[in-house]
Amino acid sequence: MAKIRSIERLSRSRPTIEGAGVRLKRAFGAADVPRYDPFLMLDDFHSDKPADYMAGFPWHPHRGIETVTYMISGQVEHGDSMGNKGVIQSGEVQWMTAGSGVIHQEMPRRQRGSLWGLQLWVNLPESHKIMGPRYRDIRASDIPKCPLDSGGMVRVVAGTFNGCHGPVRDLVGDPEYLDVALPGSAGFIHSVAKGHTAFAYVLEGEGRFEPGQKQAVGAENLLLYGEGEKVSIQSEKAGLRFILVSGRPLREPVAWRGPIVMNTEAELDVAFAEYRKGTFIKP
Repeated sequence: MAKIRSIERLSRSRPTIEGAGVRLKRAFGAADVPRYDPFLMLDDFHSDKPADYMAGFPWHPHRGIETVTYMISGQVEHGDSMGNKGVIQSGEVQWMTAGSGVIHQEMPRRQRGSLWGLQLWVNLPESHKIMGPRYRDIRASDIPKCPLDSGGMVRVVAGTFNGCHGPVRDLVGDPEYLDVALPGSAGFIHSVAKGHTAFAYVLEGEGRFEPGQKQAVGAENLLLYGEGEKVSIQSEKAGLRFILVSGRPLREPVAWRGPIVMNTEAELDVAFAEYRKGTFIKP
């Protein structure tokens, strides 16, 4: 019988300021390495006050990681050193593999209503730290909506759920990224690859994320799963929406300074020296 994963750690996202002054909530980050390996950081930027987000994230470098921006509502303009530019709309995803180096910017547009997005950082293994950078712009219509018998819905960004395959493929580490919406008092069971790190982050509503969990868990809470083969989640009466993310851990040294993540401090020194000299972007 498949082992149901239990909750290893429950924590609440923490207010912080990033970019040029964007107020957001950090679910996990540098202080949590290597607990979420291969994932490095998850930020939740969510506000109906333009002053909280309009400063944005001006031009800055990345190397050694992938950044995954998922817009739940609102718009963010982007541009990068590969020549990509455009606007990430509600329900869309930008999956950027920095690899050997990318310089980019992400600038929110003023919204009528709420701007809400998530950004996940995924570490790259030593063998792929200096791979060629690539950019994937995933439209909302390209993300499959997989219906549940309960009346709920799963949007599959990456990975597979009940025969629905996410549009982001050929990824290092086999990550899975699901956006799960459940009606009231509904169950959800999903297999997660043995040995993979798995976590859930609650967007809306409340639920219980393991059998017998005494207290329901609400929005802006992060749940890290222990070992096992499946997760079993039950929504409360008001319903529940969460992301479920999993991936194969790298178990490699992490040297992290600002927007660049390598394996050693020496590699970081090289990266920042190249950035200062103007040789950061590789031909």
